[in-house]
Amino acid sequence: MFHLLMLPFRLAFGILFGILALPFALLFGLLFLPFLLLRFVFKLAIGLLVMPFVLIVTIMAIVATLFALGLAMIGPLLPFAVVGLCVWFLTRRSQAAIAVRG
Repeated sequence: MFHLLMLPFRLAFGILFGILALPFALLFGLLFLPFLLLRFVFKLAIGLLVMPFVLIVTIMAIVATLFALGLAMIGPLLPFAVVGLCVWFLTRRSQAAIAVRG
């Protein structure tokens, strides 16, 4: 209950000291602005230098992921492909296949 009774005083002193501190805050902001601009320039330069490497690594990671995904999808079908290759090899060498060809 006490903090509700003191609320008008807290607001009044807060506004008063806020107005008194405003010039110092603006002065600090104006003095700090060149450093913020310099920080932005450094971040931009480093970003432009690092960006090609990041893009190359990203493309390599995407290619590796697609290769792994393709291998994961094709891998279970490899036994069927081996059986089909064996059947094709055996039927290609049979006498019936030669007779049909010639």
